[in-house]
This record gives sequence, C-alpha cells and structure tokens, in this order.
Amino acid sequence: MKSNFLNIRILSSVFMIAGLLASCSSSDDDDIILPPEPAETRWITVAAARMGEDPGDGNGGTLIYAIDSEKAKDPTVSIAPFDNGFIVPSNRTARLQASEDGKTIFNISYAGDTGGNYTKYTVEGGQTFTKTGTEISIAPYVGAAPRWIKLFDGDKTGAAVYVSTEHEFDENNNYIRTEATMGVLTLDLVNSQIKEFQEHSIALSEEEEAKGYYISRIDMPVLNAAGDKLYIGARLSKVNPATAESDKGYEILGSKTIILDYPSLLNPYVITSTAGHGNTNGYRSINAFLYNGSVYQANQDDPEGSHILKIDADNEYDNSYDFNLDDALGVEGAYVLAWRPAANGKAVLAYRHAGSEEGAAGAQGFFALVDLEAKTAVRIDEIPYDPDFYLFQYQGFAVDGTEIYVTQAPVGENGNIYVIDTETGKVTKGAELVNVAGSHFIGTF
Repeated sequence: MKSNFLNIRILSSVFMIAGLLASCSSSDDDDIILPPEPAETRWITVAAARMGEDPGDGNGGTLIYAIDSEKAKDPTVSIAPFDNGFIVPSNRTARLQASEDGKTIFNISYAGDTGGNYTKYTVEGGQTFTKTGTEISIAPYVGAAPRWIKLFDGDKTGAAVYVSTEHEFDENNNYIRTEATMGVLTLDLVNSQIKEFQEHSIALSEEEEAKGYYISRIDMPVLNAAGDKLYIGARLSKVNPATAESDKGYEILGSKTIILDYPSLLNPYVITSTAGHGNTNGYRSINAFLYNGSVYQANQDDPEGSHILKIDADNEYDNSYDFNLDDALGVEGAYVLAWRPAANGKAVLAYRHAGSEEGAAGAQGFFALVDLEAKTAVRIDEIPYDPDFYLFQYQGFAVDGTEIYVTQAPVGENGNIYVIDTETGKVTKGAELVNVAGSHFIGTF
C-alpha cells in the first residue's frame, strides 16, 4: 500500500507540473515580467592640469582619474586626481582624446623628450589606466608638440597638423608674400600606424597675400558627412608689406577653412565665410563638429563676437546661417573657448566675454547651453562662477546620450562635476573635485 500511495503522489506531482507548464503557453509570454536590464554606466575621466610656475598655466603635467557616471552625479562622492590620479606622459599639458564610449583614452605627448609619442589606455576606474597596443612617434612628421584631434569615424583615426611660414622677398629685398607650408598626418588609432602624410603650400588670394596676410596656425581637423573631405581650421596673421614686420590693428578677414580630399590628403583649397570673421583653429578643444549632415564650427577673435558657422554638404560655408553669440548671449566680445554638441544638436559651450573679471590665470569663464537649430544660447546659471574660474585651457566634454559632463573649480580651489541634460536643461551637481594650489581642471572624457 505504501508503494502504491507513493507512486500516486509522484504521478500527481508530474501532472501538476505539466499543468503549470501548459498554463504558461506561448500566448502568455507577454505576461511574464522579467527584471529590468541594469543601466550601463559610462566611465567619466576627469583631467587635471598641475601648475608649473604660474597659477593656471597647466605646465606641471596632466593627471586623470575615472569614475562611473553614477558616482560622477553623486555630490557625496569626492575625488582627488592631483593626489591619486594617473600621470599622463607629457612634458606640459597632455592633449587627450577619448573613445566615444569612454572606455579608451588616447594621448599624444606634448613637448619634451617624449613629445609626439602616441599611446592609448584602457580605462579601468580610479587611477588605473592600462596601456594597450604599441607606442608610435609622430614627431618625425609633425614635430614634438603636435596639434592633433581624433576624427569621428568610430575611433579609428587621428589627424595631426602643423604649418611653417617663411617670408619671401624679391632681388631688391621687397616683401612679396609669406609662404605657408602645411603638413597633415593621419594615424591609425587601432594599430598604431601612420596612415598618410602630405605636405602642401597653402596660398590665400593674390590680393590678400599682397596685403601681407598668411595662414599662421592650423588645427582641429574634422571629416565631412560623406567622409571624403577633411576640414582644417585656420588662423590668419599679417605683416606690413612695406617693412615685413608684424602688423597690428589690421582688418580681420572672413573666417577660413582648408579643405583636402580624404583619405588621400590631396588637393587642398581654402573657403571663406562672409557670415563670420576671425580664426577657426580653436585652441585645445575640438572646434568643429558634424551634425545633421553639416559641419558646425566656432570662430574666435571675431570683431562682432564669436559665431557658430556652418559648412554644408557642398563643402562651402552656408552664409545664410547667422549665429552670433554676442546677440544670443546678450554680451559683447563673446569668445568661444571650447564647446561640444550632443547628438540632438544641443551643445554646452565654454566662453568668456568683454568685461569678464580677470582672475589668477586670466579672464573668467562661463558655460552656456546652445541650440544649433534654434540658434539660441543661454548661460547656465546653476553652475557657480568665480573670477578664478579659468576655462581658456579647457579640453574635454564627456557626452552620454543627451547628457554632457563638465568640471567646475576655480584655480586652486575645490569644485564639482556638473551634468547638463541638453534636452531638458536640467543641471545636476555631481562629485566633488579636490584641487591643489595653482592648479585647475581641464574637462571630462
């Protein structure tokens, strides 16, 4: 009897399980509630520039420290990159770039014995950055203090540039023009190899050169939407043709961009804006970005205040696009120090303006939220400002979806990470940044 009763219980259990399985038929799959996928956090790498001889000069070297995006948004978290950060190889302020997902940091050392050396690191968190791949020196091509940028092609390519100039005279020692020789190199970021290198003479119009104008600095290459042209920002200088001495107080010409075929780096020519005047080479942060099929480019030293300029798919300036930051911000002498748009065409912009207070290292800086389509710019007042908040050397903005991460700290004082949701305008005060005397933070990556 016991054996029969046990068998009946086993059979009953089998039938019960079968019934339960049958009740979970394919038609009921939608009713099954699965636990949500955990949100993937992004590494946010903070870059800190140590003082050399003077407050805010950044010449004492660069340190980096990584935290995840959740901690970056937490004001109870405190990080001290100057005490605990990874020292990036560079004699002066390192020229850093990050992969689009924040998991890799690219560096080319600036000046000194290691100047021109390319290295990349896997971000592991905290001060742990693991060198990956092989090093390569691009110094033989573009010098030990190269100006370089990562192209937005899926983290595959970097581009470095230089220009050298020489005044030309006739047999009677009369000034003729200034020869500007440009070098352009593309670097395989994945395999640490030189992809292409070309040198070209870059000429302006005969009329401009006769007046003593020439291209004196170039920087910030960017690819067009088709991926077949490389745009390079340019700064113009001028000599007095009568003396060949540097000229001052001269007429500022329309902003210019050098265009080459890509990837061959051949057939250079220059285009000129009538919507904005001044320089397009930027300084230490990317100055031009691709959005919605066009390239949007900031200019500097514009007599009417910095503009955002637009280059369309025909590789010409769209001079009907008039985005004057003086007008948008309600200031005079707006000067774009650095900027970065999210994929929605809304950007965070670092700037100063005429009348900005002079702090320990230079003019006070501010952040603004910019809409490229609406052509609006509004100062972000939720971020605290101080006369010693110095943004001239600002380099990086970490972008995660519609959110952009920035650093705020006056020279030599503590500050915080701030996160701007470019879609809603919401500003979140994040982790504390511990500073040291005379030093400052130069962005997130």
